[in-house]
Amino acid sequence: MRSTKRIAVVLVSLLLLTAVALPVFAAGAREDVPYIAVVSNGEQHDFWQTVRMGAEAAAEEYGVEMTFEGPPSESDIQIQVEMLNSALARGPVALALAALDTGSVLDQLAEAMQRGIPVVGFDSGVPEAPEGSIVADASTDNYAAAGMAAEIMFDELKEKIAAASSSDPVKIVVMNQDASGESLLSRGRGFRDYMVNVIVENTDLTRGDISVTGNPAYIADDSPTGGDKVFIEMIVPASADEQDAASSAHAILNRVSDDSIIGLFCSNEATVKGLLAATDDGTTLGSRYEDLVVIGFDAGAAQKNAVREGFFLGSITQDPYMIGYYSVELAYKAYRGEEVEDIDTGAQFYDAGNMNDPDIARLLYD
Repeated sequence: MRSTKRIAVVLVSLLLLTAVALPVFAAGAREDVPYIAVVSNGEQHDFWQTVRMGAEAAAEEYGVEMTFEGPPSESDIQIQVEMLNSALARGPVALALAALDTGSVLDQLAEAMQRGIPVVGFDSGVPEAPEGSIVADASTDNYAAAGMAAEIMFDELKEKIAAASSSDPVKIVVMNQDASGESLLSRGRGFRDYMVNVIVENTDLTRGDISVTGNPAYIADDSPTGGDKVFIEMIVPASADEQDAASSAHAILNRVSDDSIIGLFCSNEATVKGLLAATDDGTTLGSRYEDLVVIGFDAGAAQKNAVREGFFLGSITQDPYMIGYYSVELAYKAYRGEEVEDIDTGAQFYDAGNMNDPDIARLLYD
């Protein structure tokens, strides 16, 4: 009997030692694997799922533990702040952050700096973050991406633009969601500048023949404004609401003929949706405005269908996979003490001919 009790005591002791040892072992194992936290603008949208795929690929390649999380929507600022607090509490060696509101994460950025945790911005990044709080950004060069749209549109419209005269001018319209967001400002300005330059470089027209008009936020001090042969009109709807975007699109379409509008660039998915709402999902573009060349930006089911059906010449898509990949790669390298710098994650033009190609299709989220 005494022997049985002794065995029971030994077993209990072993179980208690095991229970204590397991967490210690687990903690030790985790300490051997660097942990990087990725906090995004969202998580449910297909765009963000593709960002996650890229982040997971980089995490596997570099042998790090990685968590990826984001709030349900881009209006859930406080939820993102709480996610960031939780991530910091888990003791990451580095952070990747796409902040919904820079002002809301200033304390967290200060804490990360104090603890020596490098922070990488990705996608929209952390605009106007305090100096030194962001070591690098992995994001789209929106200026150049929109410039790609301008060059492609010019190639399609070259003959009409080259033939423009004071008595028979042409107009290209750019729809921008607002006049404050840096990424959208960069897109509108990029399209404007590239279009001006490509016209001057590839036709007999000069800057004196071109005039940039419309919203002042999109007219630079050196933008040509005195020409009367080619007009580049910068439009901003009353708000980011789809109904206001649709109203602006209606107004543009109503003067396509009178103003000789030959091209229309929608700089983001919101303005694309407004245009599609004003044209019965694009079908009117294919009938009443078949000579109007339209290029969009981003993806989404409706926009992809408009491209597939030929209502749009095509659209520019960002590369969410590489945004995710580079965000983790930069974070890992910063943790290792390597010098890091901003990375342009790239953009692609897609049309009905290439949108099903594997390298393009993975970028076209719904």
